[in-house]
Amino acid sequence: MPHFGITSRKRLDTCHQDLQRIFEEVVKDYDCTIICGHRNEVAQMMAYESGKSQVPWPDSKHNRYPSMAVDVGPWPLDWNDRGAFYLLAGWVLCTADRLLKEGVVTHRLR
Repeated sequence: MPHFGITSRKRLDTCHQDLQRIFEEVVKDYDCTIICGHRNEVAQMMAYESGKSQVPWPDSKHNRYPSMAVDVGPWPLDWNDRGAFYLLAGWVLCTADRLLKEGVVTHRLR
């Protein structure tokens, strides 16, 4: 069964509890890696200036603590495999909807 490594776990720990619950459920059946949770000012401005984020500090949901955003990718990570990212996104959204209906999480994921 897939599971998060130490680095992914540390990144996920910076996120809102609902995101943690969703991705703890997702990783049981879909191997993925946590790329980013909370971003401090320096990290957010680097992401913004490099075009990886559309908003500067402190306007990203990554800038809250706990983070209300998380960046995730399918494992093994292949930035050119768009299909794998789409499949993961669908799996995540279905899992999040199910957990919301079950009352496990309180926020709708988008």
